[in-house]
Amino acid sequence: MSLIEVEVVETSSLGDRSYLAHDGRVALVVDPQRDIDRVLALAGRLGVRITHVAETHLHNDYVSGGLALARVAGATYLVAGIDTVGFERLPVADGDVITVSDAISVTVVATPGHTFHHLSYVLHSPDGPVGAFTGGSLLYGTTGRTDLLGQQRAHTLAGRQHHSVRRLAEILPDGAEVWPTHGFGSFCSATQSDADASTIGRERRVNPALRLEADDFVTETLAGLDAYPAYYAHMGARNAAGADLLDLTPARRADPVELADRITAGEWVVDLRTRKAFAHRHLAGTLSFGLDGPMSTWLGWMAPWDTPITLLGDNEQQIADAQRELTRIGIERPAAAATGRPEDWAAGDDARLAELRTATFEDLASARRGAVPHGLPAPEVLIDVRMTNEWRAGHINGAVHIPLPELPHRLAEVPTGTVWVHCGSGYRAAAATSLLQRAGRAVVHLDDAYEKAADAGLTITSTEENA
Repeated sequence: MSLIEVEVVETSSLGDRSYLAHDGRVALVVDPQRDIDRVLALAGRLGVRITHVAETHLHNDYVSGGLALARVAGATYLVAGIDTVGFERLPVADGDVITVSDAISVTVVATPGHTFHHLSYVLHSPDGPVGAFTGGSLLYGTTGRTDLLGQQRAHTLAGRQHHSVRRLAEILPDGAEVWPTHGFGSFCSATQSDADASTIGRERRVNPALRLEADDFVTETLAGLDAYPAYYAHMGARNAAGADLLDLTPARRADPVELADRITAGEWVVDLRTRKAFAHRHLAGTLSFGLDGPMSTWLGWMAPWDTPITLLGDNEQQIADAQRELTRIGIERPAAAATGRPEDWAAGDDARLAELRTATFEDLASARRGAVPHGLPAPEVLIDVRMTNEWRAGHINGAVHIPLPELPHRLAEVPTGTVWVHCGSGYRAAAATSLLQRAGRAVVHLDDAYEKAADAGLTITSTEENA
């Protein structure tokens, strides 16, 4: 039996995982997120000392905490030697063996594809290989996407990804565990993971990279890629430079006058409460990005880079949680913050408060039959803000497609009239309707699951059917 334990540190808001492998005394950490206090607390609870920190690649979807963790822990920092970085590290390459303890060692395996210099780390106990930390290479039922370094390189990298996954399958036994960084909601994966855990044996049966020949894998992978967050453009350079300890001290508090000024200036004043709370009452001109969804991904994607962001929440914990999430993608400090109720933020001025009308797909179907539900304006425009692949798979007949990340730049394209907006579950539609409302449009938020659209009698079509 292996003496090695592997602990998962999950960052569900970004769809990633970090890992801490230990033998009860010392530990190796792989691909840590920016907020390293979680990893340090875990090591403390386990009573282990972090001696090594490893990066599978220079990440595109988050700011790494690897350099800061290595410095705080006094650990050896493993980074691909071929990567040009602005800090000291132990440069590693294919075939290197790193001894962590008598019970733990890792073999470095070059697995290009997600990036050109991507590495995986095969974890060994004295009895042999236990598993592999595969970063953005071999994921659960899928692989990492290959277009993050530019469309012109995507085809080449997809071919290398196919080869890399097959190499891992050749050198590892069927029972070896697979520990990927991406695939749990991250836009770094080609598609999302099909399981919560996996082995090499299972991947042989289900993973396209191991079932398809290279040409078919490349074609299928590239055809399935959709857009990815705009903030990714800033992550690689930030990680190559190296990020120091983050600052999670409380943000400066804004009073109602300052909030009004920031809204008037067109800044992004973000309401972190649930979309239902936002719909009931909110400060006019604010935007809905609730913490009950992937706030940092969508906000980081849509807000102009380096624009001032002010956070509004029910309580201090909401503000602190949002700060933590935003630092993971390089938004270091909010411009300001405020807690309480919309009435507090408006200083009792009801004219500064607004509500957002909501509806269901049953309401939309009734309205299209001429029976508009009481209290709702007739839908003159239906906007679908889902991503392109979702739209192609099926959409409501007559809808206008504007993916949510494109909406800030395409507001002028939204046809005149009252706009009803939907997405897949209601979260993205809340952000979209708040943006449209801020722009002065009459809007209705379809806060409903898209799967209910057909059941409501709405006609669903697809790109292929329209061709």
